[in-house]
Amino acid sequence: MTHFRRRAAFGFTAAVAFGSGIGEARAEDALSGGDTAWILTATALVLFMTLPGLALFYGGLVRARNVLSVLMHCFAIACVASIAWLVVVYSLSFDDGGAQQAWIGGLGKVFLDGVGPESMSGTIPETVFFMFQMTFAIITPALIVGAYPERIRFGAVVAFSLVWLVLVYAPACHWVWGGGWLADMGVMDFAGGIVVHVTAGVSALVLSVVLGPRRGFPHEIRPPHSPGMVVTGAAMLWVGWFGFNAGSALAADGNAGMAMTVTHISAAVASLVWAFVEYLRFGKPSVIGIVTGMVAGLASITPASGFVGPMGAIVIGIVSGVVCQYFTTWIKFRIKIDDSLDVFAVHGVGGIIGTILVAVFAAPAFGGLGLAEGVSISDQLQVQLIGIVAVAVWSGVITWILAQIIARTIGLRVSEESEIEGLDIIAHGERGYDLT
Repeated sequence: MTHFRRRAAFGFTAAVAFGSGIGEARAEDALSGGDTAWILTATALVLFMTLPGLALFYGGLVRARNVLSVLMHCFAIACVASIAWLVVVYSLSFDDGGAQQAWIGGLGKVFLDGVGPESMSGTIPETVFFMFQMTFAIITPALIVGAYPERIRFGAVVAFSLVWLVLVYAPACHWVWGGGWLADMGVMDFAGGIVVHVTAGVSALVLSVVLGPRRGFPHEIRPPHSPGMVVTGAAMLWVGWFGFNAGSALAADGNAGMAMTVTHISAAVASLVWAFVEYLRFGKPSVIGIVTGMVAGLASITPASGFVGPMGAIVIGIVSGVVCQYFTTWIKFRIKIDDSLDVFAVHGVGGIIGTILVAVFAAPAFGGLGLAEGVSISDQLQVQLIGIVAVAVWSGVITWILAQIIARTIGLRVSEESEIEGLDIIAHGERGYDLT
């Protein structure tokens, strides 16, 4: 999912950069109607993941008096991220950074400067690539919404998301997908295990610590107010994720087909594993559990989806179903961090799992497309770990600084009275349900 085109005949090892900028078409590049139509469709699918998928998924998990605030957070972030992407974040992510190319992109594509109808990114128009990538920039800060519901100021959500995109997402995106230093090392992240899930997961965990827990945590955690809404949103996420992963092939080809296949298999396996583990632990598999397992499977297969085969997808699904579930209880009840909707446990840990296991299951012996020539599994694993640690540290440090600044300026957390009343009426003057 970068301006590095992957060619099925050689696996990811044949990735080649589009020169000094993705808008510069190479001589052999020509517009493909099929590729363009598929990426337009994938773009709509990824936006569908956030609006309405993620919004409904998160909205159903909170108390009834806060459901509108969660929907508002997701919707507002989509708007803010879209404008930020146009103004500067796209350019910082994918423009040629010149002397600073290893670390950050340049400002040559601010407001899509120089990008016209004829500008190409491989076989698709650059405007289509711009929109596809925009949907990733939208959903990543929206994932963090799950860390802070029911107790954060709306202004803080908007300010944090805007600055976070510039200072965290843009550098990480450039390092991995924009020709930065991790790309030069050969890091494998097909659709966002590092760029999306590690950044969002680690940032969510740090923000949860700075913000503090909800009232009564961890002894008075209320169950989701609308499990039906949760399942509806989760189903939309599952469908939309095909655009997320299969669209990252940037072509309507066999790579996209395999990415879609392994995405579906991993989600199905992780769902069943999560439900089975719940049955062993509690005697009953829950509907919230099976859909959370699905999300864990999707997050885990994301970085590996363009590199592994079905057997790799099955193993990744099994591991994520077990490990991510363990972390949901460990974080809340062992170290007592109120990452309210388990963003780090599901997305952060899931992204890390997939980013590590791709180094193993991309090998042809396990049905994968193969590693780069001369690169062993241990070599690739080392690169993957460097990518995880570097992006995690960067995300955590910048998030902590941003949260501290916001807390001391516009304010981060609502008052206890507002938390009791609920953010729907306090922040937005509306209620999600009229029960009178």
